Amino acid sequence: MSVDQTSATTVAPESSDRIPGQVKLVLILLLAASFVMILNETVMSVAVPRLMTDFGVTAASAQWLTTAFMLTMAVVIPVTGYLLQRFTTRAVFIAAMTLFSAGTLVAAAAPTFWVLVAGRVVQASGTAVMLPLLITTVLTFVPINRRGSTMGLISIVIAVAPAVGPTISGLILADLSWRWLFLIMLPIALIALVAGAALVRNISDPQRIPLDVASVILSAVAFGGLIYGLSSIGEAAAGHTPVAPAVPIALGALSLALFVWRQTVLQRSGAPLLDLRPFRTRSFVVGVIMLLVAMGALFGTIILLPLYLQGVLGLTTLESGLVLLPGGLVMGLIAPFVGRLFDRFGPRPLVIPGAFVVTAALGLLTRLGTDSEVGLIVGIHVLLSLGLGMLMTPLMTSSLGAVPAELYSHASAILNTLQQLAGAAGTALFVTVMTTGATAAAASGLDPVSAQAEGIHEAFLWGSALALVAAALSFLIRRPAPSATPLPVH
Repeated sequence: MSVDQTSATTVAPESSDRIPGQVKLVLILLLAASFVMILNETVMSVAVPRLMTDFGVTAASAQWLTTAFMLTMAVVIPVTGYLLQRFTTRAVFIAAMTLFSAGTLVAAAAPTFWVLVAGRVVQASGTAVMLPLLITTVLTFVPINRRGSTMGLISIVIAVAPAVGPTISGLILADLSWRWLFLIMLPIALIALVAGAALVRNISDPQRIPLDVASVILSAVAFGGLIYGLSSIGEAAAGHTPVAPAVPIALGALSLALFVWRQTVLQRSGAPLLDLRPFRTRSFVVGVIMLLVAMGALFGTIILLPLYLQGVLGLTTLESGLVLLPGGLVMGLIAPFVGRLFDRFGPRPLVIPGAFVVTAALGLLTRLGTDSEVGLIVGIHVLLSLGLGMLMTPLMTSSLGAVPAELYSHASAILNTLQQLAGAAGTALFVTVMTTGATAAAASGLDPVSAQAEGIHEAFLWGSALALVAAALSFLIRRPAPSATPLPVH
């Protein structure tokens, strides 16, 4: 940031702890839009069996509804650091909501399966931009002593929306067609689009910076390859994938190495697609690692618990969604309180116990068997959600708040990209361990239900081990040093 820019960002001390009204309005719209968008990311999982019947596709093809969404997110998010610097807040918001609304309309009216997949891709293009825009707006315009409580609201979006998605989907599909999953979202998205176009004003100064096309291509291959490879590991374990996961993972890893090298070179001229300098900040690195473990545990549990509830205990889709609902609600209810506690006491009093609560909950999940009580499962999931709720807000706020202000958009893009990778990796780990464990148990003579329960036991055992690593890292978390005064609203 230049001297002129620095002097321009000075505001009067008496307003330094207040959030400007225009920023509050933008944040409300961004929060509402982000919640609907991320809810949409997991709402399709419950509908897969019905879609297989309606369109006559296999399970491997049906999984593209989730895989294509994650691939698009992974490809677009790294570019958001550039987009948030190049264009105004209003322009980015309108573009993101337009894409999401258009994708939702296409998906709702899809005459064929692959048109439905295309609609999901367009939806994901808008979703990928919205969350980095929300986080960057908070970091740039919200005073540091109010960031915790504000980021607590973002935690509701990130953690609760995926958790309640299957429940909402189950409730809708109990009586209505799968098309209503999109028809219910469409008016909400259109209202947010119209409200944003009418009310959101530019609260940032765009900069004319070049776009490095080679970096965009490398980024797409790198993150797309890694997400696809990780997402297909579970199918490969069951023998249902046309390409060995090692191929896209290797291609993605090679492209990622080239991408990192190119960004390092471009940083010297001040025009990288994704500035990697946030990794020079220890608090950012430690916080991101812990967040990745937490997101891996969250998404792994979201995919595994319904399999256990339906495949082992024999619950219906709707009943499985309702079992997960209390945990999602708990995470949402505690998020604002966790944010206020962070503002007052910093991250350590929340992160350290939160990490051990997550570890304990995953450990308890390893004790589930073929005759476990549903009430016990609800209690353990609530405990897990409580621990994750104590982690999300403090880790996001402390890690992103530790980087220099001019790197906020890039740090947010890095965090959100890695969260997509963590979700895919967590899902891949849990599903692969479950599949291999169940196969080995079945080979030893166990009946199918007991074999699946044994595989799920092993998966949660691995999750507990990863959570222990996060618990050890929690002692390294520090409160971020006070950063520059929030920028003025334009």
